[in-house]
Amino acid sequence: MQTPFGTGQANRESTDLAFTDPLTGLGNHRRFFDKVDRLISDRADDPAPFTVGILDLDGFKPINDLFGHKAGDDILIQVAMRLRASMDGHSTVCRIGADEFAFLYPLVFSEEAAAEKSRMLIEILSAPYDVGERTARLSASVGCSLFYSGDETTEILINKAETALYHAKRSGRGRVVVYTREMEEAAKRVTRIEQALRRAVSAGEVEPHFQPIVDLTTRRTIGFETLARWTDRDLGAVPPTVFIPIAEERGIIGPLSQLVLRKATEAAKSWPKDLFLSFNLSPSQLVDQNTGLHILAILDRTGFDPRRLEIEITETGLMNDPASAAQIVEDLRRVGIRVSLDDFGTGQSSLGRLREFHFDKLKIDRAFVSSILDDRPSEHIIRAILAMCEGLGMDVVAEGIEEEAQADRLVQFGCAGGQGYLFGKPVDADATLGYLRDSFRGALRAKAI
Repeated sequence: MQTPFGTGQANRESTDLAFTDPLTGLGNHRRFFDKVDRLISDRADDPAPFTVGILDLDGFKPINDLFGHKAGDDILIQVAMRLRASMDGHSTVCRIGADEFAFLYPLVFSEEAAAEKSRMLIEILSAPYDVGERTARLSASVGCSLFYSGDETTEILINKAETALYHAKRSGRGRVVVYTREMEEAAKRVTRIEQALRRAVSAGEVEPHFQPIVDLTTRRTIGFETLARWTDRDLGAVPPTVFIPIAEERGIIGPLSQLVLRKATEAAKSWPKDLFLSFNLSPSQLVDQNTGLHILAILDRTGFDPRRLEIEITETGLMNDPASAAQIVEDLRRVGIRVSLDDFGTGQSSLGRLREFHFDKLKIDRAFVSSILDDRPSEHIIRAILAMCEGLGMDVVAEGIEEEAQADRLVQFGCAGGQGYLFGKPVDADATLGYLRDSFRGALRAKAI
């Protein structure tokens, strides 16, 4: 018969297992919540500040994919060892997610001290990791929140830290952000926009606008880029720089993109057949192997010729999952859809991507075009891009042209295509039809003269 002592020991061991991360030996999320709950209870009568933080490894998934899951586990174990060694006798670190760790600093009372402690953790984690005979490097992002009032619960504190982490990751790798009241308001606004956007996509209220792309030599319109525009009944006109990132982050970009493409191809069917329609794909769509099927289904439904469609993707979008992006690009090109590399020169990919991917066109980013008249490096970069594209047999369009002098300089350099406010701002489908009628009448008058 088992003794009461043995029963108690077994129960303790069972409890320890329930509160322990099996890979790293650190406490798990249950342990962390329990620790913070206890500290809040201890300070109920005298709520002295303390700090809660969440640390997320930047770029762990690509390393895990590159070196394999066993190597990924080895790295996580090394991360845990470094974090545990950095804690003093009062502090706690736990693993609360795949590559997320949470820490509790009972004796860190200020935002400045919390940020300093977090930067120290990031520095500790930045040293190389042994992966067999190779090494890997990681960075980390941290979000912190401080306990000030007995009204705050563990869940509230951790939600605030997660909000701060979200802001840290949006601002780049290796950053620390401490939660502020302004962030709470910003988070609420993002949630309001997300909810309104979901309703708008469901109701079909996001509209395509079209910006002309021209032959720079003749100034003849050769196609249009599709741009999403949204005006909400309560929020008013929401800029795409606001709602597109939210759609990306909250998983709405797929339905939003399909809605806008359907409306755009329906409108473009009535244009002259020699005009193409250009459409942007987001980075998240380049990791979804159903993207090509969705596009083809929309073209089949609207009766739009695939050979009149150009898909634009960015360098950054290629980096998330190059193999998936390559397959999607190949599927699209197989049915006659042309593929364009957008914002060239501002992303993270190398020139080798131009050899690995089959692009039909390259778009020079507006950052180079805007300074072409007074910045020699921009001029040389544009010349080099044009020479490279000529050698690769790729068409080129320069974006962001706003002055005649910029257009003239680009023609002088041999750039064939252009886009920007000089030739027209994005307008809705009806205004685009009016633009085309005016262009047609202008062409007829020019022939008559």
